[in-house]
Amino acid sequence: MAAPKRVFILLFNARTDNPGIHTIRIGERNKVLMFESEDDATRFALMLEAQDFPEAAVEEMDSDEIEEFCQSADYDSEFIEEGMLAMPPETNVEELDWQPEAKTPKEPEISELERIRRQLEGLL
Repeated sequence: MAAPKRVFILLFNARTDNPGIHTIRIGERNKVLMFESEDDATRFALMLEAQDFPEAAVEEMDSDEIEEFCQSADYDSEFIEEGMLAMPPETNVEELDWQPEAKTPKEPEISELERIRRQLEGLL
C-alpha cells in the first residue's frame, strides 16, 4: 500500500480557530485544489490576492486527509500536477461560505452573585 501523497492546499486564517479552505465553485459544486508543487500553490495564492482575496497560507497535508474532508463536506477535489499552471477563475463568488472574521460565541453573562462565589472559591 502506497503512503499518502503530500499535497499543498490554500487556507485562509491558517492556525486559528476560524480557518477556511479555498475552493473553486463550479456550478453548485465546490472543488478543493491539491497542488503537487508548493511553488505552484504559492503562485496561485498570490494571484488570488491580486483578485482581492484575503491572504492565503500554503499548507502541506496528506492527500488522503483532504480527500476525506472533501467527501465529508460533499466537495470535489482536483490534483494539480507540478507545472500545470492552474489559474483562478476570472470572477469570484458574491458571498463566501466562510467568513474571515467569524464571531466566536460570547461567554455567557454571569450574575454578580456567581462572580463573587467564583472569586471566593479562588481564595480556597
